[in-house]
Amino acid sequence: MNKADNMTKYSLRSWVLVLALAPTILVGILLGSYFTINRFYELEETLIEQGGNIIEPLAIAAEIGLEKQDFETTKKLITAAQLNKSSLVQFIAIFDTENRVIVTSHHYKDHELMRYDQPLSSLMRTELEQVGDSLILRSPIFSSDHELKLTNFGDKDSQQISAAKLGYIAILVNKENSLLEQHRAAVAAFIIVLIGVQLNLLFTFRLVKNVTQPITEMVRVVAKIREGKLDTRVDGNLIGELDLLKRGINAMASSLSEYHDEMQQNIDQATSDLRETLEQIEIQNVELDLAKKRALEASRIKSEFLANMSHELRTPLNGVIGFAKQLLKTPLHTSQQDYINTIEKSATNLLEIINDILDFSKLEAGKLVLESLPFALRELVGDTVTILSNSAREKDIELVIDIDQSVPEALCGDPMRIGQILTNLIGNAIKFTDSGSVHLSLKLTDRSKDKINIRCEITDTGIGIDPQQQEILFQAFGQADSSISRRFGGTGLGLIITKRLVNRMGGQIGCDSKANEGSTFWFTLPLETSQYPVGHFLTTEKLLNRSMLLIEPRELSNKALLKQFQHWGMKTTNIGSTSQLAECSLSGSKKYDYAVVSCKALSPDKDSTEQLKYIKDLSQFVLYLVCTNEQDTHTIFDTVDKILPAPVNEKVLAETLIDPKPDTNSSYQLEEHAQVEPIARENLNVLAVDDNPANLKLIDTLLKELVSQVTVIDNGQGAVNIAQERSFDLIFMDIQMPGTDGISATKQIRQHSLNRNTPIIAVTAHAIAEEREMIQQSGMDGYLPKPIDEAALKSVINRWKTRPKFTHFDPFTLNWELCLTQANQKSDLALDMLKMLVASLPETTDQIKQALEEFNQESMLASVHKLHGACCYCGVPTTQKLCQEIESSLKRGSAVADVEPEILELLDELTKVESAANQVISQLSTDVIDDNQTRLL
Repeated sequence: MNKADNMTKYSLRSWVLVLALAPTILVGILLGSYFTINRFYELEETLIEQGGNIIEPLAIAAEIGLEKQDFETTKKLITAAQLNKSSLVQFIAIFDTENRVIVTSHHYKDHELMRYDQPLSSLMRTELEQVGDSLILRSPIFSSDHELKLTNFGDKDSQQISAAKLGYIAILVNKENSLLEQHRAAVAAFIIVLIGVQLNLLFTFRLVKNVTQPITEMVRVVAKIREGKLDTRVDGNLIGELDLLKRGINAMASSLSEYHDEMQQNIDQATSDLRETLEQIEIQNVELDLAKKRALEASRIKSEFLANMSHELRTPLNGVIGFAKQLLKTPLHTSQQDYINTIEKSATNLLEIINDILDFSKLEAGKLVLESLPFALRELVGDTVTILSNSAREKDIELVIDIDQSVPEALCGDPMRIGQILTNLIGNAIKFTDSGSVHLSLKLTDRSKDKINIRCEITDTGIGIDPQQQEILFQAFGQADSSISRRFGGTGLGLIITKRLVNRMGGQIGCDSKANEGSTFWFTLPLETSQYPVGHFLTTEKLLNRSMLLIEPRELSNKALLKQFQHWGMKTTNIGSTSQLAECSLSGSKKYDYAVVSCKALSPDKDSTEQLKYIKDLSQFVLYLVCTNEQDTHTIFDTVDKILPAPVNEKVLAETLIDPKPDTNSSYQLEEHAQVEPIARENLNVLAVDDNPANLKLIDTLLKELVSQVTVIDNGQGAVNIAQERSFDLIFMDIQMPGTDGISATKQIRQHSLNRNTPIIAVTAHAIAEEREMIQQSGMDGYLPKPIDEAALKSVINRWKTRPKFTHFDPFTLNWELCLTQANQKSDLALDMLKMLVASLPETTDQIKQALEEFNQESMLASVHKLHGACCYCGVPTTQKLCQEIESSLKRGSAVADVEPEILELLDELTKVESAANQVISQLSTDVIDDNQTRLL
């Protein structure tokens, strides 16, 4: 790629010049160099040959003079020879065998250069020596009879040859003429090469003119055509292929011109069409804008309609359900109780349908907000299954909970919506199963540092679903077929709500089923693990190596219980029925520590009491599991220690075995034998406000059973007036009232009355998220939905009767109500989290200070991140905000020095938090009631 780019930097003219001149110059230089060097060698050889032609005759001629010692004649000889060749020979000297100068042609100052520096015996022929710009030729002088002595080559003969040598002659040859001739030859070669290059330049420029100039002109024409000047043409007469190229370019320009004209016409037509289209789109945009406004208005009207419908439907249901429960407290005969139970059940079913429709509407509108709260998974699953277990016992269906031990207990998510998903799927499984079992399996599929992924499967042995019907299974208002709707009832919204909830949480849901073979509904959920323990922690070390007698004939329940006992390290003897008891007796007088007996394990042919007594003799503590509502438990109460409904919650089972206390009374005795204990009323003065007479009468009736003094008002303005005259401990305020509604009345009470700090609880049928936010922003402290549940009402009163009044710190430093909200309204959990935060503050403060002194970004980020995680569940908004700001800045690469002001502010805030938290802990520690200890089993 780079090579091609470099080539395009040079023009065609440059390439032609380079390619034409380079070979010529190179060949000329090579040829000139060759002939010049060859000439140099020829001149050198000629000079040496001339010197040899002079020195060798002189050596022969000088023989006679040396033999006769006639040096004068010899001098004349060599002088004449030097003068004759004076341009060539500079100096001649004759040396004897002793290497002494005998005769010289004339005086020469450097005659020592002529002396032979080697042994004279080695000079056997004419030799050559270069000395600067001159040549020295030396030739031996022999006596005339040495020719006869040269035929023998022995050592003796060599001595004879040396004896015949008379000396040697040396001449100094001048090379100036030779060098001059060499320079002339080099200059001549250079001139010849230069002339050749000039001739090549002449022809090259002629070629450039005839080839490159037309090509350059074509390039210019193509550039103009590319610029849009399509009328440009290549002119002139060109040769060969260049003429063909000219015709091609001109033809291309003509075609482009025609195409451009045609395209311009099409563009004009398209522009005209586009202009018309844009006008239509503009009209459509206006219509869409109007439609959007109408849709938004329709959505607003829909939300208002849902709120109003929720209120209008829940308000009469509140009266029906509430007074039905109140009526059940009065003396009634059996048929009347049955009628009232039917009324309550029908009203409750209607309320569930309304809730489904409202949830579906909120999901459709995207207004359903998911929360992230810490919760105990097994406790949530147990509570959900406990609510549905009565339906399974009515149909005598085996309901089994199987949670893998690798699944952590403390998680973060939306427990209410997860419970709703489980309720829908397990409820459907029970509803569409006439016999057999419903198996809930929960496993861990993936786990990282602080995140997990769980998979839940609900398998039933019900009617199953055809593959074709599974395609519409998760559609709104749809079921497998219309006959199912008529047979089992329901709106068909449960599965679509479940699917959308699972998808909103980031999970997936599906179904595997075959007709008449049962179904398996599964879903996966990604959840975060909670860094704080949630729920009541139980230590099961006490159960290690304890003996257990398990009598459960049902395979799934048996397997689940056995796995649980083995996880606790218990030594379990597992049998399927009481007929195998004879094989299970321990040696000697030993007894099993525990015995878990299913009602299905008792033989119908034998007396249940006798069978249980026999089991009681074999074990110290007998736990009896009731699997059906038809079981008559009061007849066997004296033969067992504890009676629990199946399936048994893992936590309840552990609590029962860790602290095996026999029941003094049973919740499974017949209702006619149960004595209703009077409820102690709280010494509170409560104000109830509602415009509906039936609801006002109901809440008045319920409150009078729970508190000592109740005042009722049927309008908002009346509530404002009486709040200015009297002080109340608690106010229940309806929201939707004519005239002054509940929100306006609350604002007025908060501004000017004797009840500015009195807890005000919203009692409303509104179920829309916007309404709840508006309620919270109006200054109300809590929310009680209609229809009013007596247990929920009692819980609200218990919560607010000892409302802490914190006056010594800023609520933005520590907000107990926010702490309760973040702890899912569990006061014991909120208090535990606050205690753990306070316990960690000294170490965290030291770490932050040390990181600040060292300007250690990594250590500071780790400390602030840990503190930020702890703040998320402790109701400390200012600290949480500062942690978020510092952590975000550090993650973006900011230095510790850049966030030093925020860090110092955080350290000051931590001091305030510690002081405020200690006040809250000291005030609340004695008032918090552990709900897990008081929950009815």
